[in-house]
Amino acid sequence: MKNLLIATLALCFGAPAFAVDNPDSGLIKQGEYLARAGDCVACHTAKDGKPFAGGLPMETPIGTIYSTNITPDKTGIAAYSFEDFDNAVRQGVAKSGSTLYPAMPYPSYARVTEADMQALYAYFMKGVEPVVQDNKAVDIPWPLSMRWPLTGWRWMFAPKVEAYRAPVAQDAVVSRGAYLVEGLGHCGACHTPRAISMQEKALSANEGSVFLSGSAPLEGWIAKSLRGDHKDGLGSWSEAQLVQFLKTGRSDRSAVFGGMTDVIVHSMQYMSDEDLTAIARYLKTLPANNLDDQPHQYDEQVAKALWKGDDSKAGAAVYIDNCAACHRTDGHGYTRVFPALAGNPVLQSEDATSLIHIVLKGGTLAATHTAPSTFTMPAYAWRLSDQEVADVVNFIRSSWGNQAGTVKAGDVASIRKAG
Repeated sequence: MKNLLIATLALCFGAPAFAVDNPDSGLIKQGEYLARAGDCVACHTAKDGKPFAGGLPMETPIGTIYSTNITPDKTGIAAYSFEDFDNAVRQGVAKSGSTLYPAMPYPSYARVTEADMQALYAYFMKGVEPVVQDNKAVDIPWPLSMRWPLTGWRWMFAPKVEAYRAPVAQDAVVSRGAYLVEGLGHCGACHTPRAISMQEKALSANEGSVFLSGSAPLEGWIAKSLRGDHKDGLGSWSEAQLVQFLKTGRSDRSAVFGGMTDVIVHSMQYMSDEDLTAIARYLKTLPANNLDDQPHQYDEQVAKALWKGDDSKAGAAVYIDNCAACHRTDGHGYTRVFPALAGNPVLQSEDATSLIHIVLKGGTLAATHTAPSTFTMPAYAWRLSDQEVADVVNFIRSSWGNQAGTVKAGDVASIRKAG
């Protein structure tokens, strides 16, 4: 993933370090699992690069930064003591004393336990192959490249390092899920909206209903709401469907796309069923933000019209020609192959960026260990005009009981131009 908000371990670890003294193999294995849970490899591995060697470009509003080498080589973190490592991951302070860019989600990692930090340190020092690769300098013009303002940002917005404490009497499974979602999994880094100063507006469920309520568009995608709303959240998903989705990238309700694909491929598919269940159960505790929210009610009017050959509704003809073979005229798709469009919360969010993007660019449903098949949706940018894309998007967002706002050709043109 190439965006600012989903970087996983520390950027600019910079200088080299001490090795771990003969860590137990079980500790290294635990650290490997935790590194998977944190999806460290996604941001610290460049395209076609070696694992954890850094170099992945991340575009920010002020320029491009690059993930750093976090392998135990002298060009990476070989000289990092545990304290250095801990300071970088949980406090956002590099060995040099400079503050890391907030691409590193240290505000979330602040609640990771010290025991888990010890395991992560053991893994990165003894379980990862050293790679000789110098870190790339940021591509940010001066004076914006100066680091001292980041110190002020950290003082204002980064929480105190404090291991997650479950509320009294909270279900143990839910507590484990909260620890993973709010901490190591740093789900809020993408799924929680940010203020103009780039901090997440909430870091936990205790900080308000904005937590995990969905992001603004980033690189052509929306990180959807994970709250209990039926229309555009997870209200219509069962716990079992969520576990299935996290493990395989597909479910009876939807299929993975965009930046979440890397999360499934590099991270979630390797997690235990117990931890996936904990994550799902915790997410299902988050209430809906819309107090008037109601479950989706299927409307067969459009399906009947299409069955009779009536394509008079705007966008219907484009849908028949390009979409119906896979997603069907009734909008139900084919379970765990071609996702249903009827009642799909991803398609009914206020912002239609993700739907427009996938119509223009297409996408591939990635293979996982338990779902090894792949399916590809073709790109339609080459054959559909901006107006045709707007028409078919509006058709999808207003058919089969779906209820969402109208998209204009200009909205499509802007996303097409952005690439």
